[in-house]
Amino acid sequence: MIAEAGVSTLDTAKPSPLDEHVLLWRGDITTLAVDAIVNAANSQMLGCWVPGHHCIDNAIHTYSGVQLRAECARLMEEQGAEEPTGMAKITPAYNLPCKRVIHTVGPIANGNPTNLHRAQLASCYTNCLGLAASEGLASIAFCCISTGVFGFPQREAARIAVRTVKEWLGSHGSEMCVVFNAFSETDERIYRELLGLQS
Repeated sequence: MIAEAGVSTLDTAKPSPLDEHVLLWRGDITTLAVDAIVNAANSQMLGCWVPGHHCIDNAIHTYSGVQLRAECARLMEEQGAEEPTGMAKITPAYNLPCKRVIHTVGPIANGNPTNLHRAQLASCYTNCLGLAASEGLASIAFCCISTGVFGFPQREAARIAVRTVKEWLGSHGSEMCVVFNAFSETDERIYRELLGLQS
């Protein structure tokens, strides 16, 4: 699949005029050659077990190879409990063109996010960024965490994502390149507006 789709680089991403370190890219995140991509995982951290399910968790585990599921299983056995919402773990990317995969469990909002859900979603972004920084990574691509089957409204989730990333970059004086990956036309339109990009 990746061989057919080709590998994409940051050269194809659009930088925000509001912050040169923040970019927007639309496409299949499994084809993006960055230091890390973010996986919207479930609390078991073992990938999606629904055959043919069109979620990012399934795509990342499928195209990275079985080694990723084995590594996640090892991490979870070592932890001895499910992964808490809002936290993050890092693994090799194996067969993906990126170097690392950072896994985070977003809140299950079911269309009606609470203040706790909002705080947990922000934590997903800050913990992924902190983990990337601690590993010395220079670029990270975020999917739209929790906006799929977890039901966080897309526009509100995007506002939280952009605000949280900008605050983190500013407070840490970081020059990390942060990519917002939009897979759908709707998400792309929302992020274009929030990042000050013309249509």
